[in-house]
Amino acid sequence: MKNPYGDVVLITGASSGIGKCTAERLAGSGMRVYGGSRRGGERRDFDGGGFIEPVVIDVCDDASVDRAVARVIEREGRIDILINCAGMGICGAVEECSSHEAMRQMDTNYIGVLRMLTAVLPHMRKRRSGLVINIGSVGGIFSIPFQTHYSSSKYAVEALTEGLRIEMKPWNVRAALVEPGDTKTSFTSSRIYAEKAKNSAYGEEFLRSVRQMERDEQNGMSPERVVDVIVSVMRSKNPPVRRTVGAQYKILVWLKRIFPSRALEAVLTMMYPKSNIDAK
Repeated sequence: MKNPYGDVVLITGASSGIGKCTAERLAGSGMRVYGGSRRGGERRDFDGGGFIEPVVIDVCDDASVDRAVARVIEREGRIDILINCAGMGICGAVEECSSHEAMRQMDTNYIGVLRMLTAVLPHMRKRRSGLVINIGSVGGIFSIPFQTHYSSSKYAVEALTEGLRIEMKPWNVRAALVEPGDTKTSFTSSRIYAEKAKNSAYGEEFLRSVRQMERDEQNGMSPERVVDVIVSVMRSKNPPVRRTVGAQYKILVWLKRIFPSRALEAVLTMMYPKSNIDAK
């Protein structure tokens, strides 16, 4: 695959879902892929000279990130493209997520991206070349009820990427967001319930909303569609700020730009089932 940046790619969250599919697609096209995950694994070689070399990365640990980046730099002398796919989701009402649980969510989805950037960007800046792709979410544009802390973490990645683009432009380092909607991956089965949400005061409203999320995800697009957009961004010398994946989600993003906030809130309220709670 031809792209303006080079063929050495570091991907976080490469053991499953979007990260794994991205690693396999890029390695299959001849790229030199270093796939980061907490478990590591065995090297895989592909026709055309591409490979996936596992590297152990815990994005919640500074030392782990630094070791992994140092290893790639030692092997290749550079990192041309960084793709931040690692992430997780905690569900529960806002009041039922403890500060510790909310911090865990932010530590993985936001601070984890920041750790990768602080380790990789100095090398890109020195070479005056590079591309960062952050995997955001449509949930980073619209807050999802009972998954609000996840949305908050993705909102933060949106702001981070926008600022990063401006800061790195003089160094010829580009950054972009890819925002998938509901995607069929192991994210659904890996969702973590906040401790208080296991006996939620919101009762059926909470349970029905989470079930709706799960149905939407498991009936959602394949991760390969997200990879198509990632590849498209990689081929662009001047990538857009964001690329939303999925026609229906593009419509929602467009509506947010022109509709009053209350109207959009009403749409989102209708998307998630409600129980008849007798508020007291």
